[in-house]
Amino acid sequence: MQQPEELYELDLATPDVGGAVMLVHLEGFMDAGAAGRLLTEHLLEAFEHQTVASFNTDRLLDYRSRRPLMTYDKDHWESYDRPRLDVSLVSDAKGKRFLLLTGPEPDHEWELFTAAVRSIADRLGVGPVVTYLGIPMGIPHTRPLGVIANATRSGLVTSRVPMPSKLQVPSSASALLQLRLGEAGRDAVGFAVQVPHYLSQAAYPTAALALLDSVCELTGLDLPALELREAADRTNELIDRQVAESAEVAELVRGLEQQYDAAAADTGDLLAEGEEMPTAEELAAQFEQFLAEQQRGDGTDR
Repeated sequence: MQQPEELYELDLATPDVGGAVMLVHLEGFMDAGAAGRLLTEHLLEAFEHQTVASFNTDRLLDYRSRRPLMTYDKDHWESYDRPRLDVSLVSDAKGKRFLLLTGPEPDHEWELFTAAVRSIADRLGVGPVVTYLGIPMGIPHTRPLGVIANATRSGLVTSRVPMPSKLQVPSSASALLQLRLGEAGRDAVGFAVQVPHYLSQAAYPTAALALLDSVCELTGLDLPALELREAADRTNELIDRQVAESAEVAELVRGLEQQYDAAAADTGDLLAEGEEMPTAEELAAQFEQFLAEQQRGDGTDR
């Protein structure tokens, strides 16, 4: 019988982290606005960290479905970008430690992978596990972004966004991890920030900020985000300018605003659909076409 410890190597010198939170973001499933990726990159760039566990990607990944990059220089192969799926030990602005599991979502052995994450958590004394990502939604960028929260037990977290009582969606390794942690009696929380559908294919730092705020509120981590806020301001200015330059797109955004405001005023259910509103797909197609035309016309001077 295969053991979960076969999937990873742990730095045995890593200290017991004393109930520190483990953040988890796995790339490859869904991440509208690159919200989870932007937050992860910010954490690794802004705070001191060290790798404490590494997974065997040769066993977990299908290289033919997402081929790693190699560099060819003149007459020889120079380097190979080996995919990494690692757990890092990170310190926040006040020196409080937390763990960050990030890398490509496994293609194989999900059950063994989730057992391996549990094994690492047990060996290091990890506390709650928090996953995060962005999901596309038919909402306007001019209104606050909602963050859907779920947890392995009631009372652990409260979502501010109403959701249907039951629904079926495609699975992910992160979702399975949360399910298995809950079955084992461990605390785990998932955050999903709602990203305007027409911005889901672009990098949208505002969504990453919403996730960061939710993580800090839940965990008490001190994670300043000056770089993310500056990036969000620049992105929002560009979006506003592009909307202002197209009467058609501006009208569609106003329609989404009316739908959002009406739903919030009547029921608080921001997932409701207006009968005369364009679908999110129609809005996305028109808005993305507009952005593409702007980029072709303006070149790279942005």
